[in-house]
Amino acid sequence: MKFPRLLNNISGLQLYQLMRFSTFLFISIIFTKIGLSRHDIGLFEAFMFIASMVSFFWVNGLVQSFLPLYHSNHTYNVSGEHDEEKSPEIFNAFLLLTFFSIMAFIFGLIIKHNFSIFHIRGDVPFINLMLVYLLISNPPILIEYIYLLKNRPEMILRYGLITFAIQLVIVAGPVVVGYPIIWAIYGLLTVSVLRFIWLIFMLYKYTKIKISFPFIREHIRLGAPLILSSLLSGSAQYIDGVIVTSKFDAATFAIFRYGAKELPLTLLLANGLSNAMLPEFGKKFKFGANLAVLRHKSMRLMNVLFPLSMVIMLFSRWLYPHIFNPYFIRSADIFMIYLLLIIPRLVFPQTILIGLKKTRIVMIASFVEIVFNVLLSLYLVQYYNVVGIALATVVVFILEKAILMTYLYLKMGISPKVYIPVKSYLAYSILIVILFVLIDHRIINLV
Repeated sequence: MKFPRLLNNISGLQLYQLMRFSTFLFISIIFTKIGLSRHDIGLFEAFMFIASMVSFFWVNGLVQSFLPLYHSNHTYNVSGEHDEEKSPEIFNAFLLLTFFSIMAFIFGLIIKHNFSIFHIRGDVPFINLMLVYLLISNPPILIEYIYLLKNRPEMILRYGLITFAIQLVIVAGPVVVGYPIIWAIYGLLTVSVLRFIWLIFMLYKYTKIKISFPFIREHIRLGAPLILSSLLSGSAQYIDGVIVTSKFDAATFAIFRYGAKELPLTLLLANGLSNAMLPEFGKKFKFGANLAVLRHKSMRLMNVLFPLSMVIMLFSRWLYPHIFNPYFIRSADIFMIYLLLIIPRLVFPQTILIGLKKTRIVMIASFVEIVFNVLLSLYLVQYYNVVGIALATVVVFILEKAILMTYLYLKMGISPKVYIPVKSYLAYSILIVILFVLIDHRIINLV
């Protein structure tokens, strides 16, 4: 299979992220179109929600800290032991991911009878299967980043096409032909096993099997603030979900989850760009050039994603009943608010700071964000129900990025205009906010 010459590490990782999101989106659409009950949809969404909530923060923290360490660490690079062909860094990163997965499994065993959702103690869907999923699904996340570090974007794309095609078939297929929702969970577990086997072959091919406690300590020192930062910052969506499950039923949770989705291209292309640039910012001799690349790439994303987001916002209330079913029209209002997350998503001060290993300020900004998110969500839910929770998420995400940009400017002398196309960014941001207000007040109504 041949791929376009324009494919590179950034576009390869972005396409992979897009395929992952699209696969779960198609599964969601299929579940609604075949008439699966809202209760069963809610159980599947709750399974994915809780499994991700337990692991997202340490997975993100370990991966983001590993990427700049690969090219710049004291254990191997300074000593001259770094090997591009057989990397001991990758193997030790795998050990850390596996260790944290085992800890998450043990933690789940301890609390599995003392956790409650939808007002019913112990009503965690398929808890034993979820624990197995936690154990085996997280280490394979390293696969796409091994290909990234080895400069193999075509393999990132090939791996994504194969595994997500299999996932779509074996997760949605059994439910389509009449099997209960638990068979979708069996499908997720099967895909995770296949990915784990793929990872083992990757480790054999690309890594030196050598345990290095000095590198593990270095990785943990850099990663600990990012783990905490991811826990604080990334937990906004999980706090939203916890508030919803504590105040509403499974059907309302399904409505919220189907609406609480950013435009896939925005989230995935932004994250793909950020993660792909992290190893580059580990190369300090290219710092100025990398800032220019980040500005150029973010401008390209803005020119595509802001107009696309505004068009989708215009048609959201028409699209939701047609894509899913009429019951989910209430999700459209939540989705329109989440479209506003494009404003903080398309600026990347965190990429620069993590690449430079300035992780403490990232952690502090995340702490401020989470405090305001809890307070604002609990306040707004009283007046706007689940819509208020979504609005609080947008406000605190903007606040976090503002803190990081201010730090870069005041403490490091890096002006926003060096890595952000400021005029275009402000113009697009103002336009999408105005459009949202007009639609929300029914001044523009295409339904």
